[in-house]
Amino acid sequence: MAELVQLVTSAGAEVVGKIIQHLTGTSGAYYVGKGKLQELIDLREKLDYTVLVLDDELAPSQQHNLEEALKVKVIDRAALILDIFARRARTREGRLQVELAQHQYLLPRLAGQWLHLERLGGGIGTRGPGESQLETDRRLIRRKIQHLKEQIEDVRKQRSLYRQKRQKSGVPVVALVGYTNAGKSTLLNALCQADVLTDDRLFATLDSTTRRLTLPDRTTVLLTDTVGFIRKLPPAIISAFRATLEELGEANLLLHVVDLASPDAAAQCRTVEDILGELALADKPRLTVLNKIDLLLERQRYWDEKSALDYLSKEVGPPDADTVLVSAVRKWGLARLQEMISGCLVGNTAVPKS
Repeated sequence: MAELVQLVTSAGAEVVGKIIQHLTGTSGAYYVGKGKLQELIDLREKLDYTVLVLDDELAPSQQHNLEEALKVKVIDRAALILDIFARRARTREGRLQVELAQHQYLLPRLAGQWLHLERLGGGIGTRGPGESQLETDRRLIRRKIQHLKEQIEDVRKQRSLYRQKRQKSGVPVVALVGYTNAGKSTLLNALCQADVLTDDRLFATLDSTTRRLTLPDRTTVLLTDTVGFIRKLPPAIISAFRATLEELGEANLLLHVVDLASPDAAAQCRTVEDILGELALADKPRLTVLNKIDLLLERQRYWDEKSALDYLSKEVGPPDADTVLVSAVRKWGLARLQEMISGCLVGNTAVPKS
């Protein structure tokens, strides 16, 4: 629920209340039970909320029924994430990918937009303007989806040509992956003296960014920042961002950036591992970068790099061979991280995750 609050805030809304119900299964008509529905109706009078956000994906009929009962706009987690993506996409490629995901999300839900006209359709001699309009909208959206896919395929071909040139140059590629707001862009800035936008919010940046990094052994690599992952990431997003995520498959090494200060760090790690598995990248060599260690030491502000790393190594145990403690903001542990990257690229010593 805390993450859902962050998502809503990132979308520019204000949260005025939270409600939880434990169910073995969702209610067919309203997603929530009748008692909880009445509670939501009562809260509307008390809090005067204008939007209800649910943490799971709703069936079109459930969304319609809730809106009819509550007289407010109802959106699910997938629509919320798509809205944030639409706000944050800056490049032409990013906007194309988000628009495709939005249309793919909308297509199966069109029928729900026409429930008030369904009595006009269904049987010989009963075809009416509602069904006709629904079919027209479906056809238009399918055409739009096909057009967007063709445009993104052109982008994918351009990326493929760029990767081929890059491979011929022999410059290794290191890709940053991780949960949203884990600090990937901040780490890219710290390592490459770049100025990529950073912000303490979910999905601050969507468009992939690549910068050159010269390692201590004078090896030059390309460091690529990619879109952050999140639990229950809509399948339409993964599908639409295929061209971007292909960069991960071409990388020589993945840096899995983890927000060590997050109370949900373990669950976030599992989410990233699951998505990498879906992308057939589970065996890709990688290092785990435990970021934001400075936040673990927030109560004592005068730590230096050595004392902070020594203290954490004693408290949480020494890092594994493929794990490094860093603070991208304070630039702690970056020298060790670069040494480990060099060792992995030269000796192929990165440990694949199962």
